Amino acid sequence: MFTRRNWLLRCSILINIAVILYICSHVMIGGGGNFATGPAYFIQSADDVPNSNTNSNNNNRRQIVVSNIIENNNNKQEQEQQQHQHQQQQHHHHHLKHQQQQKLIDSNSNDDNIRINNDGTGGDVIMKIVSSSKNSGNKPVKEQDSDKLNKIAQIDEETIPGPNEEIAAPPIIQVVSQKQQQQQLQHNSNILSKDNTANAGNNVAGSGGAPASAVAGTGVVVNPNNGENPVASPADEKRFEVPTDSNEIAAQEKSQSEIAGQPDPNGGFVNNSNTDNYVVSGDEKDFDERLRSLLKCHDRDYIPETLQRGDFWVLKNYIRADHGELKCHETVTYTTHADYTFLDNLIPLLERWNAPVSIAIHAPGGDFQPTVNSIKYLRDCLPESNLVRQLVTFHIYFSTKHIPKNVPKYDQVLATPYNCTLSPPFINITSSHLYKTQKKLLYPVNVGRNIARDAALTHFILASDIELYPNPGLVKKFLEMIARNDAYLQRKSPRVFPLSIFEVESTVPVPKDKTELQELLRTNKAIPFHKRVCSSCHGVPKSKEWMATNETEELGVFHIGKRVGYFVHWEPIYIGTHADPHYDERLSWEGKSDKMTQGYALCALDYEFHILDNAFLVHKPGIKILKKDSRRAMLATKTNQLIKKIIYPELKAMYGTRPGCAV
Repeated sequence: MFTRRNWLLRCSILINIAVILYICSHVMIGGGGNFATGPAYFIQSADDVPNSNTNSNNNNRRQIVVSNIIENNNNKQEQEQQQHQHQQQQHHHHHLKHQQQQKLIDSNSNDDNIRINNDGTGGDVIMKIVSSSKNSGNKPVKEQDSDKLNKIAQIDEETIPGPNEEIAAPPIIQVVSQKQQQQQLQHNSNILSKDNTANAGNNVAGSGGAPASAVAGTGVVVNPNNGENPVASPADEKRFEVPTDSNEIAAQEKSQSEIAGQPDPNGGFVNNSNTDNYVVSGDEKDFDERLRSLLKCHDRDYIPETLQRGDFWVLKNYIRADHGELKCHETVTYTTHADYTFLDNLIPLLERWNAPVSIAIHAPGGDFQPTVNSIKYLRDCLPESNLVRQLVTFHIYFSTKHIPKNVPKYDQVLATPYNCTLSPPFINITSSHLYKTQKKLLYPVNVGRNIARDAALTHFILASDIELYPNPGLVKKFLEMIARNDAYLQRKSPRVFPLSIFEVESTVPVPKDKTELQELLRTNKAIPFHKRVCSSCHGVPKSKEWMATNETEELGVFHIGKRVGYFVHWEPIYIGTHADPHYDERLSWEGKSDKMTQGYALCALDYEFHILDNAFLVHKPGIKILKKDSRRAMLATKTNQLIKKIIYPELKAMYGTRPGCAV
């Protein structure tokens, strides 16, 4: 009996040991190896139980073990549910915080972004404004003192619930670990990179600028352009409002502030257009695609046509340039007009312009054949004839009452070459020899301007006079400026790009750049255009500051002006587009004021005049002086009456009125 009881006792001890091991292993597995997280049970060892009660207590011990196992499983499930709820709350907390930081990122403009960085000194958040890829070469903005930065960067943490609270619970500020902050930084950087890439070409030249961004919850406005390319705020736009009384006009003339450059406190003038860091680099195809995406223009047909325009027949594209069809964005076309006696200006113009030229030549009656012979001579008989063949397209027009006797088809006009041993047809010919003069015809200057302009294949055109020579390299630098798409090119108002114009003495060579021009101005060998004929007609806003400012490598906008106040009769010559108003074809060169009506239309349509800083035109050498011409004076009087009684009322009906605008 004793032996059997002994054996039973040993068996019960072994069973208890096995149960204890099982429970311990189960607790360790359920608690992740941490006994502190498991349920606190106290299990008696079999050695502490009196031998006399062994048999009677075996079943009780088994029940206790089973109940403990069940309780352990229930507690484990409750633990897992609590941990899951805790993780969900914490995830929701981080998600809300990330959304708020994402709003800060999304509120930035295309060019600049706001990055939230950890300063590494205890979790304080510092807000920095960093340049986008466009200005990656620029140094970052200086950090202000710690208090100001912390105040600007303060995020409205009171709106974010804590990880252990419900959404409606009182708000708390959660301290994020350094590792989490670094992960957040990396995430924000990736977003910034994607935003910069996606927004690289969204702004089209001529569209409105992006507004300033506001830091969430602080009321502090951050300029997205980092202070380098100022975007017009509502206060800035007021600077372009046209004054309605003499006092306001005088004040605007004295301190006009709608400019890309600002007066220097020391008396100089500073151009802040931020063009120095931009260099057109890489594949020309990329530059070409950027221009196309910005301009969104349409290519034009390049075919000869015979058209009727009012009282005139037009031979459009009568003699075409060898360049063939052009992409609308790839260059700029110089559009001009003349009769054949002015064609001696074509070679010096081409040598400086070196881009397509569209010229409309008035050739009524007997002037037609000398005009064709002059074109042949320029295309075949000069060392520079390759420039003429490659770049110049000739259009010819004449009145329906003065049709030439013989008008060859466009494909036959060059069949008979010109005898290059003969003198040029346009040399030693004065206006008195012209059929136009003999028949007392007026020169329809604006008909020629519009024909040449409408026939241009490119989006940008420089509508000018054939005797005005531009500075070399203008086309390339202008297109580079357009490709940069600086802030002033993103303003909402329509715009044109006027060029300053000068005259030089007859013995002086035409200056090649602004530095040479400044030297001629300093020695009085050059003067502003028509200074001694009609200074107000070609007076350019901020002209004195323009002449005093040194030349820079890049082309940019020096000043944004308006045709109001002292400049109400300004007749600018500018780079524009096909969308600009046409010239009134009822006006003649002899009657003067031929560009005044178009100037009014530009003013009424609220055009801005973006005066280029390093671009200019110089008239064929020889300074003009005012000469009395009774016939022109009589015609000018008639023209003024025509404008006042007929054209001006039409302009007001078609384009509306605006305070300060006048013909």
